[in-house]
Amino acid sequence: MPGHFEPLPGGGAAVALDEVEISIIRSLAVQLLELIGPGPAENASADPLAELFAEGPSEPPSDPVLKRLFPDAYSGPGVEAGSPEQAEEQHARSAEFRRFTENDLRAGKRENVLTVIRSLDGLTLGGDGGAVLKLTAAQSEQWLRALNDLRLAIGSRLDVVDEEDTDLLYRLPDEDPRKPMVMAYLWLGGLQETLVETLMP
Repeated sequence: MPGHFEPLPGGGAAVALDEVEISIIRSLAVQLLELIGPGPAENASADPLAELFAEGPSEPPSDPVLKRLFPDAYSGPGVEAGSPEQAEEQHARSAEFRRFTENDLRAGKRENVLTVIRSLDGLTLGGDGGAVLKLTAAQSEQWLRALNDLRLAIGSRLDVVDEEDTDLLYRLPDEDPRKPMVMAYLWLGGLQETLVETLMP
């Protein structure tokens, strides 16, 4: 079980983590939570119906990580704009879609990351400095989505666009300042892969 998830009887997954691994995942999750931003609680309307129809931003975020986490629905890499009129129409459609979906997307991502943090905080370290994390099926799904978002965030900082970029990361010299981030990116990828395998029927 060390370093990879295994299925639990009746659903869910378990993984053995040492103190350093727990600290790394928690630290990355807290950073991602801060990047995603707080929930709407401070500015929430007293009217639940008004809150239900509250609009989000219409423009994409300026931070490249947030752009990767909350991409435009009708434009972006790989989408041909065509004429200036078509590009303008795509921008308008993307803005409209973002206004009505981004708040919910952010809330979902926040909840996934909070599940990671809470489940790690609930661990009791053994005498060897490690613990076995046991997740329900629902928590496993949230962990999977959070791990994906963490890898997207780190990959964005490392300028990973495709598989070829990942291959280059393997060959970075140890003295490269990006090496610790690369190691975290690859390690989280391994965790994510084994978690996917545990959730497959």
